[in-house]
Amino acid sequence: MTQSDAVRRELVAANHILAHEGVLDAFGHVSVRNPADAGRYLLSRSRSPEIVADADIRSFTLDSTPMEPESGPFYMERVIHGALYQLRPDVSAVCHFHAPPIMPFCVTGMEIVPVTHLGATMGAKVPFWSGQDSFGDTNMLVSTAEEGASLAKAMGSNWSVLMANHGAVVAGRTLREVVFRAIHFCRNAEVLGASLRLGSVTPLTAGEIRLASEVNLQDVVLQRAWDYWLHRVPRDGDRWPRQAGTAAG
Repeated sequence: MTQSDAVRRELVAANHILAHEGVLDAFGHVSVRNPADAGRYLLSRSRSPEIVADADIRSFTLDSTPMEPESGPFYMERVIHGALYQLRPDVSAVCHFHAPPIMPFCVTGMEIVPVTHLGATMGAKVPFWSGQDSFGDTNMLVSTAEEGASLAKAMGSNWSVLMANHGAVVAGRTLREVVFRAIHFCRNAEVLGASLRLGSVTPLTAGEIRLASEVNLQDVVLQRAWDYWLHRVPRDGDRWPRQAGTAAG
């Protein structure tokens, strides 16, 4: 298996894991920067993540132009990915989602903060972006270069951003890191929402966030979590086979 084949295969696995763990459903998407060409990224054509297969993976320039324009349809919001890759050389994977646990925070504008040690990987600050501020009434999709750039600028140097009435975007230095961060972003939101119904909450301190993130984003931890999530994905036709620890080739 070539490096390109391995990266595409791992991106398929990421789609299936995120769908099975409830981060993605019929909508949302995850991408990875091409390790052989930092000016390109890989993303599925427009399909529901749970059924993405190897043959669906497409290559895009950082302005989100498909390398094979006839091979669509493509996600309209792919500009989210391209804009972040352009702005952040340190970002190698991006995920956009609308998981139910995060939506109350998107609707109310209430700050989402880390309250669990695994949730620390979301980062100390989660900015809040509203397209209404710069673009007025839209169809709510981030589908133009200007909207993508605005969202990327709002994330800044952070690892996640909430979108008003829409969803969230998380970024990572690797594909496995972004999968870990997206899953625990959602689980932290679920715990935070439940805790707020019981009373006041105590967020993690800045030091706890930094130290917990360092531990939880170690390769050995990411590998352990990846193997677990991959094993949970059902075998079904050409979907990802449950072979722990082989995704990177």
